[in-house]
Amino acid sequence: MKALNKGLLTLAAAALAAGTAGAAARPDPQCNFGGFDHVFLIMMENQTNTDILGNPNAPFINQYAPTVNQATDYFAVGHPSAPNYLEITGGSNFGLTGDYWPVWANGFGCQDNAPSSGCGHAFAPISTAGVDNPVVETATTATDCNGQISLGGNSPVANNCALRNYPAAPFTPKSIADQLVERGMSWKTYQESLPTVVPGAFGINYSDGEWSNLSAAEVFEVNGGPPTAATNIQKLYAVKHNPFAYFETIESGGNAALSLERVVDFDGPDGLWADLNSFHAPNFSFIVPNQCHDMHGFVSGGTTICSTGNTLGTNLTIQQGDAEVAKLVNGIKASKAWRQGRNVIVLVWDENDYSNAANRVVFLVETNYGPNNAVSRVPYDHFSLLRTLEAGFGLPCLNHACDDTSLVMNDVFGGHSR
Repeated sequence: MKALNKGLLTLAAAALAAGTAGAAARPDPQCNFGGFDHVFLIMMENQTNTDILGNPNAPFINQYAPTVNQATDYFAVGHPSAPNYLEITGGSNFGLTGDYWPVWANGFGCQDNAPSSGCGHAFAPISTAGVDNPVVETATTATDCNGQISLGGNSPVANNCALRNYPAAPFTPKSIADQLVERGMSWKTYQESLPTVVPGAFGINYSDGEWSNLSAAEVFEVNGGPPTAATNIQKLYAVKHNPFAYFETIESGGNAALSLERVVDFDGPDGLWADLNSFHAPNFSFIVPNQCHDMHGFVSGGTTICSTGNTLGTNLTIQQGDAEVAKLVNGIKASKAWRQGRNVIVLVWDENDYSNAANRVVFLVETNYGPNNAVSRVPYDHFSLLRTLEAGFGLPCLNHACDDTSLVMNDVFGGHSR
């Protein structure tokens, strides 16, 4: 144990000496915008900011953006999806390099009834301190960014992976969910198209809203043919977009306030729409549309129902995502929860589409407590977002949210440009 601690300290010192995004200790995050009662964070998928802003296939977002606060130089932190979701909610990739399914707690493991299971790379639950993976600013080969950059023989574009270099650093095995519960506050993640049958979110790697990877040969072909394996299930819900499922404490569910009971669908008696129209909305709502509604579009399993395989498919997928954003934003603003306290809506994309372009994404914030037409050109990324959420809830910083480069986004959440 002493040797491990010594190694972690040595690695942290090396990160500091590198002079990029070191793991320097910082005071608890502080904000000048007065704090939050409710945050509604909507996560979208796989589009560069220039793919959305100015695109006629996203009319609501383009009408909405000038009326709210924008960070025009906001970056994802590498590729692919799952690490970015963890970085927003926990300030680290926790050693996860890909969109791998979790090994579920309590001896359940990773199960899939599809003929070619994806359990071969299943990721052990985050439970103990460790060292995360480095992230590079500019990938000169695809492998520099987890094999997720399409250079195509072209010269690498600056910041095609991240805003800056993040050397590997020690991490604390916690998320903002842990922090909120420790302070007596609440959270939920609303994941569209979770299965309607038990066991809820536990053990579920993908679902079409009814059947999941745990469904045995119970799925029938659309043409009325015989039962087939789970490979025909549309992977609309994807665990890679549910970062909280990767933490052992949440998987094991020893504390109901910090468990998969807090992972629910949009519909249902304890879902998003029900909570919005009650006085019981959690302090932090992490809202994730399914893969046809989040602009992701590449949904494997069964007959293709949304795709980014060609220009027409991409346009339709963006239209679907834009309609979903309109539904969510308007629903939140019409709700009882929005009128209760100091609240914000955050709209952000996880990453770009893996192209050799700056990994810059749309970032919009609407508040119910201040001006809503600020434009910030300060460079920010997912770690800055986490630090800002922590500041607004009066929480300490976690992992890379403690880096001296992770700034509280006062100008965006306070409505004052700079």
